[in-house]
Amino acid sequence: MEALASFKKEISSPKNIFITTHVKPDADALGSSLGMANYLKKKGHQVTVVTPTDYPSFLHWMEGNDLVLDFSKEDDQKLAKEALKKADMVICLDFSVLNRVNELGELIRNSDAYIVNIDHHQDPEDFADFRYWSTQAAATCELVYELIVKLGDRDLIDKDIAECLYAGILTDTGGFRHPNTTKNVHLVVAELIDLGANVSQISNWIYDSNSINRLKFIGFAITRRLIIREDLHTAYFVISKKDLKKYQSRTGDTEGLVNYALSLDGIKLAALFSEREDGIKISFRSSVEVAVNKFAADYFNGGGHKNAAGGKSEQSLKDTIERFEKLVEEHQEELFHENQVSAN
Repeated sequence: MEALASFKKEISSPKNIFITTHVKPDADALGSSLGMANYLKKKGHQVTVVTPTDYPSFLHWMEGNDLVLDFSKEDDQKLAKEALKKADMVICLDFSVLNRVNELGELIRNSDAYIVNIDHHQDPEDFADFRYWSTQAAATCELVYELIVKLGDRDLIDKDIAECLYAGILTDTGGFRHPNTTKNVHLVVAELIDLGANVSQISNWIYDSNSINRLKFIGFAITRRLIIREDLHTAYFVISKKDLKKYQSRTGDTEGLVNYALSLDGIKLAALFSEREDGIKISFRSSVEVAVNKFAADYFNGGGHKNAAGGKSEQSLKDTIERFEKLVEEHQEELFHENQVSAN
């Protein structure tokens, strides 16, 4: 409560505030960033939102999107650096370690600004003056809502803010299907609906805005790039740079693909290996009893949530796949132990 009071005092007078989130922002990252930004603007602050990279076009509907600076673009980077130098406060949303924002991480670490971290991921780095953090939260947007309420400002949450926050909760719970869909999630969502969030429109924007190329790519991936190892309770997609180029893949086009692998009967561990210019990007998903975040952290320089994590590899696509299969074979007991126990 003392820390909360300190933060409340910090935002009681107008300030220059710099808000950022992790690379390749998803709905929770952008929703929490713009939700917080729109709230702080109502309190009279000058707010700049900066993302380390671009993000999917199906998130561009969020209020304030047209003012977001993309740090990977030269012109935006210059403006972002100027904003960070002037910042009285830096708010870091939906990430808990500074290397998740690339070059921005060290700039933030060296900033003299009051630093805030709002997040729900495990093992946070100690870099913030004020941290509002809980792994029990399904989404950072859930925490942003709770924080605004605790600050006594629920009445400042309008339709635009409510919709930004709802989007993050919707996607980080997998459409309210994941185990992190708690009673509190439904209570918060009920409040956001009451505050004006148009839930059917948001679902349409996020899930029903596919390009023809993306639909063709998904069909191609399922029929030609899905590997199933029933003996290992594992299924995974292998997507090459050539595949991405063939279907003119844009940021966000691989979003959710890994879930098709996990949806197969008997599959406990799913992965998506996507070959990029800077290495192999990996997305992991798992059934309730399999801790995929530990696997990602131990072997693929990654981490995340128990059933949804990410990682990366600097090996070739072929070598990465061979290493992955070998690791799953070697660590079957460790990976699927809880499942074996619960079945007995």
